[in-house]
Amino acid sequence: MRSITVVGASLAGLSTVRALRAEGYDGEIVVVGEERHTPYDRPPLSKDFLKGDIDVEGLALGDADEYEVLDVQWLLGECAVRLDPVARTVTLAGGRHVRTEGVVIATGAGPRTLPGTDGLAGVHTLRTLDDARALRAELLDGLPRVVVIGAGFIGAEVASTAHRLGLHVTVVEALPVPLERQLGREMGLVISSLHSDHGVQLLCGTGVAELIGEDRVTGVRLADGRVLPADIVVAGVGVRPNTDWLAGSGVQVADGVVCDSGCSTGIPGVVAVGDVARCPNPFTGRHARIEHWSNATEQAKTAARTLLTGVSAPAPPTAPYFWSDQYESRIQVAGYVAPGAEPEVVEGDVDSRTFTALYRREGTPVAVLSLNQPKIFNRLRRTLVPAAAAVVS
Repeated sequence: MRSITVVGASLAGLSTVRALRAEGYDGEIVVVGEERHTPYDRPPLSKDFLKGDIDVEGLALGDADEYEVLDVQWLLGECAVRLDPVARTVTLAGGRHVRTEGVVIATGAGPRTLPGTDGLAGVHTLRTLDDARALRAELLDGLPRVVVIGAGFIGAEVASTAHRLGLHVTVVEALPVPLERQLGREMGLVISSLHSDHGVQLLCGTGVAELIGEDRVTGVRLADGRVLPADIVVAGVGVRPNTDWLAGSGVQVADGVVCDSGCSTGIPGVVAVGDVARCPNPFTGRHARIEHWSNATEQAKTAARTLLTGVSAPAPPTAPYFWSDQYESRIQVAGYVAPGAEPEVVEGDVDSRTFTALYRREGTPVAVLSLNQPKIFNRLRRTLVPAAAAVVS
């Protein structure tokens, strides 16, 4: 294999380039990126960057010296619109055809938007650097009333940042308990209470009927009829994988690119990695996308080996891990909160907002949640057992 095209100038895309070179691949690598930016770190977008504490340079995942060593041809500001595995070409929006022997699909996911909000000023999503720049400009301009729709981790981080900037923040969540799917009901209630701890209003169990405003948003009408005044609305209502460009390629798509445990798509010379890849996870036992920073970096090594060797082999079962910074608290989660897994606080106490909870299933530790206890979290993280093994035991 003498040429590889990585579609997606993301953390997953860059991590795969690094892994390919680490495996000894010395052929041509082309990276196609829809954004005009070289790869940057996304987690700070909702926190330090949004507050204005760091600049664009502080987000960079690599530098000029590394990129010179990696010897990559960057095609930035270019959108891939078609993949032809037979002709071995990736077609760009401008009509250019990039010929390649191997393809890495690393196009990630894009934010879901609220219907009927196109062209309405003051309404934001947060996924890209340009999204963050636009939102930051309005937050730092002092517009006082912010409504965040969606109390997931991104929505909660934005709410925390806006609160720290001195703005009036309300969070709206359609589910009765935020984060229940990720943490279970008991711990979902605990973590979401960080909002009320800091004077941020959290409204659960109600959806959004419509946004109010002509040229610019002025309010949010809830499904129960209440109206929330709003100068800025941030929609954190989930993402959808960026797979439209793969239509007609033969690559199987179902909530992402369907892969085996080695990131192979089943089409020779085509692998997928990162938020767009729907793979069997050896730890959770589920066939799903994992939208975690750590997954993007680790999965890239598997994808690179599969692409270079032609043999698809799963990585060792490692507990999925992610973190979130909210209201000056560090939330860390590892493992899989499987159905039937019950949390037990094993260190600290919930009321102090400094604790660690271990989830057990049939007596076996399968996940751990920590609030402001990183050392204990890291120790317990190493004791977790894959979900499939927990059922057998």
